[in-house]
Amino acid sequence: MTSPATPQDRRQEPEAGLLSFYESPIPIRPATLGDAIASEWTKLRSVRSTVWTLGVMVVLMLALGVGIALLLAVNDTNLAGEPALALGFFGVLLGSLCVITLGVLTVGSEYSTGMIRTTLTACPSRARVLAAKAIVFFSLTFVVTTVTATVVAVLQTMILSGTVAASGGAWALSTVGVGLYLAGLGLLSLAIGAIVRHSAGAITIMIGVVLLPLVLALFMFAEALRGLQRFLIEYSIPNQLSALYGTTMTSSGPSAWEPLLVMLGLVAVALGGAVALLNRRDV
Repeated sequence: MTSPATPQDRRQEPEAGLLSFYESPIPIRPATLGDAIASEWTKLRSVRSTVWTLGVMVVLMLALGVGIALLLAVNDTNLAGEPALALGFFGVLLGSLCVITLGVLTVGSEYSTGMIRTTLTACPSRARVLAAKAIVFFSLTFVVTTVTATVVAVLQTMILSGTVAASGGAWALSTVGVGLYLAGLGLLSLAIGAIVRHSAGAITIMIGVVLLPLVLALFMFAEALRGLQRFLIEYSIPNQLSALYGTTMTSSGPSAWEPLLVMLGLVAVALGGAVALLNRRDV
């Protein structure tokens, strides 16, 4: 036989229908692009891969750019008539591999850990998630690359004081132009990472995109392949980077700001394909 409920027990029992009328004191609103950007910024700055990849890129650009300038100054190499800014190309080319790696990991790491499920649960719009990743990654990479390229250019000019003074356009291309190009290359890597959904595979593809056209062109000795060889050299990423510094491997091909337009077209196609596949695939 059960004992009758005491007044204290009755107070602890929830009243019928109480939960159905509960309203959260926290305002509920749909997620916006700003919320997605804040979330992606938190994720990008809190992982060690961001610090390591961008840190290595900065070290490579500074060490190679300044180191080459010091070697030329010590050996009294005659660079009269040549701007010192072009020496920054070597550090930027190697640093681009770090940008590629970070761009792929920005998406690929979430697929490898399963974090992408949580991301898409919080923000079901896959296009918005990819746009937020692209905005945060592009902004961070552009700022870091542009500042580093500017520091390298200033130090090289100071060390090699006997070289010809570069014009304002040349300074803009070797600093802002390089920053925009590397950030665009990183966006291309991010899009490939979203398409492939495998970090190692996407990084391998992007390294092939950077190096393979130029390597293939070097082995095209047949006369019938001269046109293809010239095209691969002119539009290879190393040649487009060197064009931003005013030095190219051929007399034709993209020059001045044209490499940025080529990269912009590649990024638009890749991101469009990534959005289409994200909307069709399961997580």
